[in-house]
Amino acid sequence: MLSRRTRIVLAVLVVASLTFVILDLRGGQGPFASVRTVAANVLGGLERVAATVFSPITGAGGWWSDMRDQAAQIDTLQEENSRLQSDLQTLTGDKARADALDALLRVSSVGKYRFVPAEVIAVGPAQDFSWTITIDAGRNDGIEQDMTVINGDGLVGRVLKTTASTSTVVLIVDSSSAVGGRVATTEEIGIVAGTGRQDSLEFQLLDPMADVRKGDALVTFGSKGGRPYAPGLPIGEVVDVSGAPGQLTRVATVRPFADVSQLSVVGVVTRPPREDPRDSVLPKSSALAVTPSPAPLGAAADQATPSPSGAPEQETAATPAPTKKKKASTTETAATPVPETGN
Repeated sequence: MLSRRTRIVLAVLVVASLTFVILDLRGGQGPFASVRTVAANVLGGLERVAATVFSPITGAGGWWSDMRDQAAQIDTLQEENSRLQSDLQTLTGDKARADALDALLRVSSVGKYRFVPAEVIAVGPAQDFSWTITIDAGRNDGIEQDMTVINGDGLVGRVLKTTASTSTVVLIVDSSSAVGGRVATTEEIGIVAGTGRQDSLEFQLLDPMADVRKGDALVTFGSKGGRPYAPGLPIGEVVDVSGAPGQLTRVATVRPFADVSQLSVVGVVTRPPREDPRDSVLPKSSALAVTPSPAPLGAAADQATPSPSGAPEQETAATPAPTKKKKASTTETAATPVPETGN
């Protein structure tokens, strides 16, 4: 039991505490307001000092976590970037192969060549030849020695040898290569020989008086049975002619249409066309392509009628069939010379 004095002291303390609490709640200006303010300022300062001193330590965990998250994001982005670049290269390569195959199909459809498509898998000298390539098609695909090899730009070379699944091709620029060529505009023929350079061929005219000029296009004259070279294939463009007409050493420099340094998809001609396509395979967009001249009125009927000698009808669009001598107007004669035959 507490004594009476003790109870009185406790009661006084309780009453005093309630009084201070009531006064503080009513206005906040009690007798301890200044003490509380000083304590708050002191404690606030201590908190700021503690935060400054210990914030690097307490924030180290969060900083390390953020660094790991950022490193993971960087790795993910780098992997994604590598994958996208690989996909882009694949798409670019696929598009280039598709374009090369489309150009090859154009040559085949216009010239009526039957071919086996193949892809270049190696480039380098073989045996006694300096300019050769290896393609991923061989005997199992119906390819034989001395077959013509082309791409969408024209003649590439000929098959040198075959295995079951691959073939070695000698390019036309090899110094040992030689192919019969014909000038598309004048029908003059000669021998196109490789020079060992990827951008140059030499055209030796058989007729020293032949008319050949810079810008003329050459196509293959064709071999017997279409081997080793099928007829009508674009070879190249004349870029220079040395010697004057009549000189025995008259040679034309030719730039090949096919860029042998950038071969990807090629075609091996397994069956040449039944008839010489003449100049029809030359690209239509090229200024070198031969355009048939319009014939005078009535020429169409003469072209559709066989000649008295029983010769077959001329099918080449680039060389209009001879017509009988007719009286034509002055304007037509001047604009379009037509070959004439005797009545």
